[in-house]
This record gives sequence, C-alpha cells and structure tokens, in this order.
Amino acid sequence: MDQRYIDLYNHYVHGGMERRGFLKRLGLLAGGTAAASAVLPLLENDMARAETVPVDDPRLTTSTVDVPGVAGLQGYLARPVGDARLPAILVIHENRGLNAHIRDVTRRVALAGYVALGLDYLTPVGGTPENSDEAMAKFRELTPEGVLASGQAALNYLEARSDTTGKVGAVGFCWGGGQVNNLAANATGLDAGVAYYGGQQPAERVSAIQAPLMFQYAGLDARINAGIAAYEDALRTNGKPFESHTYPDVNHGFNNDTNLARFNSEAADLAWSRTLGFFQAHLG
Repeated sequence: MDQRYIDLYNHYVHGGMERRGFLKRLGLLAGGTAAASAVLPLLENDMARAETVPVDDPRLTTSTVDVPGVAGLQGYLARPVGDARLPAILVIHENRGLNAHIRDVTRRVALAGYVALGLDYLTPVGGTPENSDEAMAKFRELTPEGVLASGQAALNYLEARSDTTGKVGAVGFCWGGGQVNNLAANATGLDAGVAYYGGQQPAERVSAIQAPLMFQYAGLDARINAGIAAYEDALRTNGKPFESHTYPDVNHGFNNDTNLARFNSEAADLAWSRTLGFFQAHLG
C-alpha cells in the first residue's frame, strides 16, 4: 500500500477534510477513479472481519447496560461466565464509535479475565450509527465536559459493580487513547491506563495523574508522535510511572484488524501482550 494513500486516509478520518475532498484527492493520487475505487476498500474498515471472538462465545456473558450519571449513556458489557469478582476495564472506541470492532475488542478483554465495558460515548447524542461517516459526524455534537462526565460515570459504574474487585483500568484506541490520558489527568478512580496512539495531555495537567500509564505508538504516526517528548518529559519531571513503546514502520491504527491497510499483526500482538501484562501487574 502506497504510504501516501494511508497518510491521506489518516488526514481524512481525523477530520482534516470532508469525504468528497478525500475521494477527489485519492483519485488524483491513484491515477483515476477506477484505481481509487480499488484502493478504497483496503483503506476503510471492514466490519465483516470484526469477530475474532464470536458474539455468542459460550465462555462469555454479554449485555447492553445503562451507565448511571449521564442521561442516555450505555455500553456493551462482557465478562467471563461465572460469579467470580474480577477487575474491570473500560474499553474506549476510536472516532467511529462503538462499532463491531470495538465490541470484539471488549470481548477479547473479557476473555483475558476482566469485566469489560465498551462504552458508547455517542449514546447521549443518539448512539453510534452503522455508517462510519455518520458516526464521525456525531462526534461534533459532543463537548469536552460531556465526554469527561461520561468517562467518569463509566469508571464509577465499574468500580461499584458487585461482580468487580473495585479495581478499574482503561484501554483506548486513537480518540479513545486520548480519552485514557484525559481520564488519567482529569477523573478519579482509574487504577491503570493503556493509550494506543492517543493524544497527550498538556504538561500542566500531568501533576494530577495518579494511575500508571502505558503508551502504544506507531512509528509512522507523525501527528500523534509530535506530542510524545513533551508529555513524557512532564511525566518524568512529576515522578509519574509510565511505560512507552513505539513500533517502527507501522501506521496509526495498527491494532485495528478490520483495516487491511493499517493493521500490522506483529505489532498488534506484541502491543496486546504488553497491554495484558500491564493490567495484570496493576489490576491483579
């Protein structure tokens, strides 16, 4: 895949242009409409691939739950079968909402031995649409205050559930990675966080961070990586525990196995093993 196509797609999915402009520029890069049409399915997420853990996996129980504290807030809850009290993990979606891929990731987390909540941050404004472009547009209806309130409500909910130990972690991807950092600096009740290629917090907020953090970065992700040095310097200066991993020659979104152009299985597997090891160390 020509890196120029991936860079253009990343610019588009992060709000850098409207879809019409993206398709026009893709056609120019690819050498015509027909060539662009062949490339496009490889750039976009294919939700037919979003079931590495079956939705009816007999090892899990799943349900849609209401999350108190924010009107209309809901999430997708998955946990191993049984009545054991387990640590909990909040799973935070990309800027396409709680789609089939993030539900699948939520089930993966549950299979690792956690009560996992895939929160739909868009439910207060109508929920995640099936169409990814419509979902992206929905994010414009959210406010920073509302997003933080939803995340805090989810942490409170997981901590208070009778089937959890009260220990709560969070893992997020892209937009969700940024929200892990946001919760760490601005919310209470987070015991450990893993941010995949997520935007960093300003240095002046770092002193408020209490939870240990792990960062998973893509080597080719210039937009996000521009903030690494200042963030990590501030974390060190303030004595905050963190781990940081950058995977060379992979793109933003390398963990998303529904995206053939950006997914990298080697980096994704290594990052996932590190993520689960980090949660085991800090959540039990």
